[in-house]
Amino acid sequence: MVSLPSWPLGRTATSLALAGLAATPIASGWLVAQPAKAADNEILLVSYAVTKAAYDKIIPLFVAEYKKKTGESVRIKTSFGGSGSQTRAVIDGLEADVVGLALAADVYKLQDKGLVDVGWEREFPNQSIITNSTVALFVRPGNPKKISGWQDLDNKNVDVITANPKTSGGARWNFAALWGAVTQTGGDEAKAKSFITTVYKNVDVLPKDAREATDTFVKRRKGDVLLNYENEAILARKTGEWSEPVKVPSPNILIEGPIAVVDKNVNKHGSRKLAEAFARFLYTPTAQKAFVDNGFRPVTSEGKTYAQGKFPPVTTWRITKLGGWKVVDKKFFAKGGLWDEIFSKSR
Repeated sequence: MVSLPSWPLGRTATSLALAGLAATPIASGWLVAQPAKAADNEILLVSYAVTKAAYDKIIPLFVAEYKKKTGESVRIKTSFGGSGSQTRAVIDGLEADVVGLALAADVYKLQDKGLVDVGWEREFPNQSIITNSTVALFVRPGNPKKISGWQDLDNKNVDVITANPKTSGGARWNFAALWGAVTQTGGDEAKAKSFITTVYKNVDVLPKDAREATDTFVKRRKGDVLLNYENEAILARKTGEWSEPVKVPSPNILIEGPIAVVDKNVNKHGSRKLAEAFARFLYTPTAQKAFVDNGFRPVTSEGKTYAQGKFPPVTTWRITKLGGWKVVDKKFFAKGGLWDEIFSKSR
């Protein structure tokens, strides 16, 4: 842990330090502490790691449009990290105005702490979901382990890389996808438990977030197969980090990325107008195009038109098939849940 000067707790990244630097590995403009001000022209967006490339494109576009429409100059500060870690950081005092987390379950945790108002899903279009994705399988050049779908992961000779479900939203999507690979194709829960236990016995490394998982597989050359967001695969190919094909198994889970205003904090900061304007901007053709260009499947009709031919066809199912995130979180990831049971047996 890096030692930092002691500053008054504000909504800048002084809160990042207090919440734990490791929980927010990428943060913009956090070394200068500033007190919160009413009707400030600045907000803090806290999001999960793999959205950074998209927001690096979207934020300047929003700032320019907001200036054009209102005459006001605004600033969007950012913090990126594993979704679970980011959620805990906000709960512990990181004063986010807007959160773009990896799954609704993490927003519900903020709701349970009184940070986000009940009914946040109805504040923005599409139940406040701004992006879709699905789970992709990265394989080694030439695919020496002959991995083409979920069934090929049930093999003690296949080393699997996936992030840690305790810190990464993407890892929870991976876990749910593996479970559904059995239950959504006719198998029962006993078979699903056996399958998923075998897969995680083959996981030697649990990176803290989806971005680190990609680095572990691509740069450190660990593992035979990587489970990660489809958008990570697309971004890795776009940046030249990875040139090999990836597999998108079907059926697959539909990953839904939510956006939410942190009501308690925007009320404190006087920043609701700007925070809501930013969240609404994410549904515009401009923002949805930027999401598509950075590997995310769009949620609007205009975005889907732009995305035609850019993603492989896949049959998807939603988390509601497993009861929704509140049920899934309790069953799989709560203390003593299935993940704890599997982890204790595989480590």
